[in-house]
Amino acid sequence: MTRQIVYTPKAAKPPATYSQAVKAAGLVFVSGTSPADAVTGAIVGSTIQEQTRQCMTNVQAILEAAGSSLAKAVSFTVVLADEDDFAGMNEEWIRWFPSDPPARQGAKLPARIPGLMVSIAAVAEA
Repeated sequence: MTRQIVYTPKAAKPPATYSQAVKAAGLVFVSGTSPADAVTGAIVGSTIQEQTRQCMTNVQAILEAAGSSLAKAVSFTVVLADEDDFAGMNEEWIRWFPSDPPARQGAKLPARIPGLMVSIAAVAEA
């Protein structure tokens, strides 16, 4: 099996410890993506809705760089800093997937990162 590292400057730069995504076995595996601006690296938004929107914008850019799209997404993992933000995250989520949404699971952030409310990972068909 071959694998291809995916990187786009149109999404937040990941830390040196992992790639934005890896394309392998006909799938694209997008790492947990923060709500950071692609140019400045700063967290975008002070509400869970704004941060979810930025995460999804970053995921979309990464999938497109891999030759995929949100329409080909099969699974997402949404990691929240505060479980009380679940309803607000869903408020933005439904704008991205108004019908036939992909599979999804949730988790709680294991560490506190100042200003970070959400991180989103994805798996999509290549």
